[in-house]
Amino acid sequence: MSREQIFLAIAVPLYFIAMMVELYVQHKKERAVYQLPDTLMSFWFALLGAGFDLLMKGVCFLVLDWFNDHAVFAPNLLEHYPLFAWILVFLAQDLAFYWLHRTEHGTRLFWAVHSNHHSSPNYNFAVALRSSVFQPFYRFLFYIPVAWLGFDGLTIMFMYSANQFYQFWLHTETIPKLPRWVEAIFVTPSHHRVHHASNLRYLDRNMGQVLIIWDRMFGTFQEELEHDKPHYGLTKPLETTHPVRAVLHEFYLLKEDWARTDSFKTKLHYLFAPPGWSHDGKTKTADELRAENEQKAG
Repeated sequence: MSREQIFLAIAVPLYFIAMMVELYVQHKKERAVYQLPDTLMSFWFALLGAGFDLLMKGVCFLVLDWFNDHAVFAPNLLEHYPLFAWILVFLAQDLAFYWLHRTEHGTRLFWAVHSNHHSSPNYNFAVALRSSVFQPFYRFLFYIPVAWLGFDGLTIMFMYSANQFYQFWLHTETIPKLPRWVEAIFVTPSHHRVHHASNLRYLDRNMGQVLIIWDRMFGTFQEELEHDKPHYGLTKPLETTHPVRAVLHEFYLLKEDWARTDSFKTKLHYLFAPPGWSHDGKTKTADELRAENEQKAG
């Protein structure tokens, strides 16, 4: 078995054990954080995403391995400097994921894909499995710089999988804030609750995968506040359990916006401007709404 297969064989049973434990703990607290239709939708998204991952695996490795062959350092850096290489690939992959994630939140076309992951009004371990279904078609492009440093596709995607395993444990309300030094360095459940919240203060914040330092460096960090409890889901809620319409929810909204203009330039803006942008002011971006709130408060 490959290291990736061994990793999956360990991770998948742990995921289901964690969901059962969370369900029990929240039941004891008389809180219903799991709803059957919503949980089944998360599993459906997970299966679709895994299918597209498998479909794109050959293309992903082909592209990344080509850039690894033309690396700025030695190809397969891991063979020559193993300790340094594992640290470097972890940091590089985590930083690349930050920019992938920030792009998905800052560009309407990519948000149409990533919104799948944010579409649940609940917040639990099952939501961690709620895949951005079409992400495998472009995810690997963000890892080209990592390959160019001297890492093959298998190593990069193994590190991605390991870091995604870490991300799973962030999708819960059961774990409170952690010690301050942990909250300062790592993405924690508290940080990720903010990320999944639809509160205006919390929109498009805390993009990190494992390290929160990227958000602190690039201005996208927001602490979870006691007086502003997170409300989960999309600003325009997903109101369907249809397996296809649920996946394409944001694409349907994008199509409606396209129909409101005949200008090709405006249509391009709807594709590549931030979510919420509109040519007529009908809707506004999170930054525009926050700026308005600050003006009113000032």
